[in-house]
Parts: sequence; structure tokens; C-alpha cells
Amino acid sequence: MSTSNEKKKLEAFSRLLQIMDELRAGCPWDRKQTFESLRNLTIEETYELADAILEEDLEDIKEEVGDLLLHMIFYSKIAEEKKSWDIGDALNAVSDKLIKRHPHIYGDLKVADEEEVKKNWEQLKLQEGKKSVLGGVPKSLPAMVKAYRMQDKTKQVGFEWENEHQVWEKVEEEIQEFKEAEANLTKAEREEEFGDVLFSMINYARFTGIDPETALEKVNRKFKARFEYIEANATRPLEKMSLPEMDELWNEAKEKMK
Repeated sequence: MSTSNEKKKLEAFSRLLQIMDELRAGCPWDRKQTFESLRNLTIEETYELADAILEEDLEDIKEEVGDLLLHMIFYSKIAEEKKSWDIGDALNAVSDKLIKRHPHIYGDLKVADEEEVKKNWEQLKLQEGKKSVLGGVPKSLPAMVKAYRMQDKTKQVGFEWENEHQVWEKVEEEIQEFKEAEANLTKAEREEEFGDVLFSMINYARFTGIDPETALEKVNRKFKARFEYIEANATRPLEKMSLPEMDELWNEAKEKMK
């Protein structure tokens, strides 16, 4: 039997479905949209949610979750109009998949921890006909996120270092190769060696429990805030200031933003 809270959620979902129907029927902009025209907007909304999460702003997160849900319903409405599938089909498909891939909840399988759950998930995907554990990594993911996801997925089938020391040795090896490349190789070869350095650093971060994308974004925000402090407190145009003068303001920003 549904609780009052569950009923409230279902009513809210039904309300949004109804609004989508009305907009698709009556609004010229909404009526014009296609899968392709919505794609970039969905990507933008996803990044807005990512920003809200980093800001730890629960109200913004709520708003962005709503925006993304609207997009999912929009895609489902378009598919329904094409007589292909509807939102119910999509929800049932993901529910079926979740039940199938969680035999430790809906079956008799026993798992010890999160890592066993992830390993079993990848094995089940292969049993379903996936040709590669990397097949589910989107081609259009940002390169750093893609590297992290590929490393994490191959880990689930045993392609993993034994300890942190080995991973860091690989980082040092790639840095040394890049240093040698700087002197002896072409630009394309140096670019490849630099990519190896980044890939190995991402792997070290993952192995030690750091999300490299989040870590870099936090540094980006810190850099932005400190540089904007320099701009706001400079006594003359930046191009007329010396680096030591700007560095003094940088250090002031560091102290004030601790």
C-alpha cells in the first residue's frame, strides 16, 4: 500500500507528464524540438547539476535534478510520438536491469562489499552480450573522466596494480619518458608521452581514492578566485604590473581565502 509520501511523488511525476503533453501540443518551441536539438541542452543541464553538487547547494541541486528529469521526459515524449517507446517502457527497462544486476538483493548471491558488487556488475554485463567491459564508456565523455572510468572498469576484471607503490613508479616512469621526449622526439610524439603522464596520474588518483576531475575543478575554482582578487585589487592595469607585484596580491588572496 502506498504511503502519503509515495502518493505525493507519483502525483508530482504525473503532473510533469501532463505539462509535457500540453507543451508539446501547444508551445511552438517545445513542438519543434527533436532528440538532436535537445542533446546539447541536456549536456549543459548536466554540467549545471555538476556545478551545484560541487557548491553543495541543495536547493540548486533540486532545481537541476528537476531540469534533467524534464529532459528525460521530453525524450520519452518524442519517442512515444514516433510510436517507439514511452516513459513507462524506459522506467520498466531500467527497473528490470537493476533487478537483474543486483542478484545479491533480488537473488541468492552473497557479496562481501562494494568492490564485489562492481565486479559482479561488469560480469553480468558481459553475460548479457556486451563485447567489452569498456563498451559502456561514452565516446564523448571528457578525456579525464573517460580515463578514470576505463581504469575503474578494467579493474573489475583484475587488470589492476597490486599496491600504491607500483602505481607511483609508473607515474615516475612516464614523467621520465616525457622528459626524454622533450629533447629527442617530434611534437606528436611528445604529445603522446604527455598523455601517458596524465593517464598514469589519473590512475594514481583513482587507486588512492581521489576523483581527479573533482580535484582539478576545485583547483580551477581556487585559481579563478585568487586571480580575480588580483584583478580587483591591482593598482594599475595587469599588463603594466610585474610578476612579483601580482604574486604579492596572489599571496594576499591565499591568506584571505583560507
